Amino acid sequence: MFVIRPVELDDLDDLAALADLTSFGLTTLPRDQALLEKRVRESVQSFANIPSGTPRGQSYLLVLEDTSNSKVIGTSGILSKVGGFEPFYAYRIETSIHESTMLQIRKEVPVLHLVAEHDGPCEIGSLFLHPDYRHGGNGRLLSLSRFLMIAQFPHLFDAQVIAEMRGVINDQGQSPFWDAIGKHFFDLDFPKADYLSIVNKEFIGDLMPVHPIYITLLPQEAQAVIGEVHENTVPARKLLESEGFRFNQMIDIFEAGPILEANVETIRAVRDSRGACVIDLVDSIEGGEQRIVSNSSQDFRATMASIETNPEGVILERTTAETLQIEVGSIVRHVAPKGALSQPWNLRDSNSGR
Repeated sequence: MFVIRPVELDDLDDLAALADLTSFGLTTLPRDQALLEKRVRESVQSFANIPSGTPRGQSYLLVLEDTSNSKVIGTSGILSKVGGFEPFYAYRIETSIHESTMLQIRKEVPVLHLVAEHDGPCEIGSLFLHPDYRHGGNGRLLSLSRFLMIAQFPHLFDAQVIAEMRGVINDQGQSPFWDAIGKHFFDLDFPKADYLSIVNKEFIGDLMPVHPIYITLLPQEAQAVIGEVHENTVPARKLLESEGFRFNQMIDIFEAGPILEANVETIRAVRDSRGACVIDLVDSIEGGEQRIVSNSSQDFRATMASIETNPEGVILERTTAETLQIEVGSIVRHVAPKGALSQPWNLRDSNSGR
């Protein structure tokens, strides 16, 4: 079976192996052992000290484990709230009106405005699945299980959720958007700047241009990638859009990838999820309903399973209960892996957050 669970320090070797498979732009799974360990320790601390108050930027990193060999094969994460001492930077696309009554000309010109968000929304990201496991609904489980955690513990997360999608970058780590803007102010190539943004974002506030940038003055190559995603990120974007996320006219400041946004209560997997009591465990369920099922404990776990539902609660297979570490009488949360209008989805290398 496959199970979603909180990351542990013992997962570091598997995470490092996954990081070696990533391409440019996936900063949330860095190819740096020290940074990776720091990220894991922050998540372990967050799960160990789940707050009772409002979200304050806690980082929750989840992993997908193949229980047949105890190997970590994927990651996904939630940041309870962006901003704080380290602002969240983005460009907001706005329209500037230029009009001449004498010439009877009216022009609407798109403009980029730098935004530094200190009190921002919840952010989902860190989405990566090993190439050998990109089938059988594993990608959907990896992505949507985060919403079951948000639904189960709504007080831990901001009411708005964003996903910063990976923009257009080639195999050599070149970004047309970065070359048109950032490179001139930072004097760094894209991979170096991308790496430094993980270590400390202070340099962004020091060097990033604060004045509006007219999009029409940028090279055509840069204009063409604004709000577009890397070809391998298209499936991840489609999935989030099918769940209720929409492009909010904000883009990443480095490679212009789109930022998708949704209210928590409008996310399909949150809205349609249901809590239920486990009323029985059986050896096998034939013809049951396929669901993403999670426990309701602080040691969050989720899996894809066949279940039976009735007005009293749910019936699970014993193997599912063992995977989720629950028993009869436990409360679980479940949701269909696809909405009525969802399309089949095969997760490839994607970045839903920096």
